Amino acid sequence: MKEEDKQIQNEEYNEYVKQVTPTNNLFGNMVKAFIVGGLICAAVQILLDRTKLMPGRVMVLLVCGGALLGFCGLYDPFQKLAGAGAGVPLPGFGNVLWQGVKEAVDKYGFMGVFMGGFQASAVGISAALIFGYIASFIFEPKMKK
Repeated sequence: MKEEDKQIQNEEYNEYVKQVTPTNNLFGNMVKAFIVGGLICAAVQILLDRTKLMPGRVMVLLVCGGALLGFCGLYDPFQKLAGAGAGVPLPGFGNVLWQGVKEAVDKYGFMGVFMGGFQASAVGISAALIFGYIASFIFEPKMKK
């Protein structure tokens, strides 16, 4: 290949990369994530303050709600709009579980119901356990009296 041909090919490739690379507005994404995550947290706080629901039950409601929204096909558009504000809280975990179960059922049949959620969420759960363990060495936790 001649030098001129390489240069033309590089220019065409660079133009192609510019066309397919999504533009990213970091500040706008952070604001959306902050607002949506804050609204989810505010809704949970209202539930905790205004009802007799225990925190564990509210967390289960959030995870099941995320799975239900994923089942209905509503969570993915919501997550695209909200970004990390929708993906990081507990409804996002429920959606991850649903997506894992759906993919495993497609691949393995009925047994995927039991396997999919574990496979999809294993990395996040492992990270939480490992970082929690590391934090316990750094901050010396004590038992409540």
